[in-house]
Amino acid sequence: MPILSAQKLKLLFGEVEIFSDVSLEVNEHARIGIVGPNGGGKTSLLRMLLGELDSDAGAVIRGSSIRIGYVSQIPQSEAEGSLRDEIMTAFDDLIALEEGMAAAALDIQQTDGRERTQAENQYSSLVEQYEARGGYDYQNLMERVVVGVGLTLDTLDTPASVASGGQRTRAALAKALLADPDLLVLDEPTNYLDFSGLEWLEGFLSNFNYSVMVVSHDRYFLDRVATEILELEQGKLQRFPGNFSKYRQLKRAQVERQHIEFERQQEFIDKEEYFIQRYMAGQRTKEAQGRQTRLNRLERKEAPQREKSISISSAEATRSGQVTLSVRNLKVGFPNDGEPIELLTVPETQLFRGSRTAIVGPNGMGKTSLIKTILSLQPALSGSVSLGHNVQVGYLQQGTDDLPQGKSVLDAFLDAKNIAIGDARNYLARFLFQGEDVFKLTDSLSGGERTRLALARLLILEPNVLALDEPTTHLDIPSREALEATLADYKGALLFVSHDRHFISVMAEQIWAIEDGTIKLFPGTFAEWNQSREPATPVPVSKRARARHRRRERETRKQEKKADAFKPKINHEANIEKLESHLADIERKLETASTRQDMDAITRLGDEHREAQQAVERAWEAWGR
Repeated sequence: MPILSAQKLKLLFGEVEIFSDVSLEVNEHARIGIVGPNGGGKTSLLRMLLGELDSDAGAVIRGSSIRIGYVSQIPQSEAEGSLRDEIMTAFDDLIALEEGMAAAALDIQQTDGRERTQAENQYSSLVEQYEARGGYDYQNLMERVVVGVGLTLDTLDTPASVASGGQRTRAALAKALLADPDLLVLDEPTNYLDFSGLEWLEGFLSNFNYSVMVVSHDRYFLDRVATEILELEQGKLQRFPGNFSKYRQLKRAQVERQHIEFERQQEFIDKEEYFIQRYMAGQRTKEAQGRQTRLNRLERKEAPQREKSISISSAEATRSGQVTLSVRNLKVGFPNDGEPIELLTVPETQLFRGSRTAIVGPNGMGKTSLIKTILSLQPALSGSVSLGHNVQVGYLQQGTDDLPQGKSVLDAFLDAKNIAIGDARNYLARFLFQGEDVFKLTDSLSGGERTRLALARLLILEPNVLALDEPTTHLDIPSREALEATLADYKGALLFVSHDRHFISVMAEQIWAIEDGTIKLFPGTFAEWNQSREPATPVPVSKRARARHRRRERETRKQEKKADAFKPKINHEANIEKLESHLADIERKLETASTRQDMDAITRLGDEHREAQQAVERAWEAWGR
């Protein structure tokens, strides 16, 4: 039974047709992934389905009572209010019920007789609705979901108008999940999530009881979430059963079959035209005329169009020494007026020619700072980094902030390497800058175009060490696959930061994993590293900060109480550690219950959490007396 359907939708931008004859159905419990090249109309299609954008033809049919939760690719924030305020709008109906319950309770106190009975019935009805919507636990549920998507509770009071794009995206995702929608629509939801956030979202969606429709270029994510794929390409929509890997398999088979059918038809047409030309004026004129008539009526097959993607065959590298980079007890961070702010410690290690190393870890833990420190773009707090013999480093910045502004694509490329105009245009064409595209100004480029231009500027220099910070951001799937193919035969050393787990799986041969402020060196692939670690539980930074604060506070109190009796102090410590361990166990269970949407367990564990938290606070107070 479809909860939403579309029939023969069409979209025009001026005279340009973006797509047409698009029809689809979203059934109950559907898990739909939408893929296609950048600029193909995927976001516009979502907005049509939501009623935010009018179609030029066709119709969208939605169930009368359907609730839709939507997270846009770039969530817009209101000028007023905090992130908490935005998230809490998901509970507007519950807050309205609370106000109605308060009014009904007041009526019960102030009336009697028939009016009192009516007020009591009204109150009872409102309470029933409130309980059915989980009203007595929505505050706790809000905190669980906020933690799950990777926001700390400390950031909820950040004004939405000054919050980062990542914070706004996570807040919008939390709001959509908390609205208890029948259909959850997500446009590139993985852009700002780290591994723990991605794994939490995948687990949540796997247990989500309703329908999900998601636009994404994250192949790893689509493999775990989608059970059908809709491909919007060249203005047409096709459905493929299964996850992303199954879709790629079916798509390749389809393209191969189309090539065979096209070539067979072309061979048939060539033979028919040869016969017609030979016998039209001879004894077999009528037969030739009949063949010409049939040929005129023949429905011509179009040659299958190849996906547009960057198409440089390989990335060249100049020759370097065997050791390309040496790190000695490096401390990464920022100087401060008082005590320096330390982010990371890197043990003594080396990178060799041809090595492929991925830097992974939670957001905000210093991955970009590490790369900048290694490249001497940011001073180290201590330790040293040295480059090997004849090393030439190419650096792709996150956000491509180093692109020159106010210049054309062609001039920006020539700034990197001054070569003949014809050669430059040919090289840029491999990165999809063709024809008049080379005269676009860098200020007007989309995120994907900026990334492609930055890659072109980088690879033309043939560096023998590539340092890439989120290189697949804004690239569509064909371009991501092309980049992987480009780097497959790269002879230099590759050091990169990425949240694209498929890219890491294909490219990395060793992992630098950030754990507790230290780089842990893992000599293996991403899959091997993933298997070696415990199942990830999303733990917000604020909890770790509180734990560190408690440890520091404990040490301070030890020093202050040296004159006190030793044994009671040990007993207090043992009691506090036991209570904090119990509190941490409850928090882990709450996160699991939140992922499974087990409301009974969330309610019960929420009460236990409050009691355990109060017990910890009382224990600290007892020790401080």
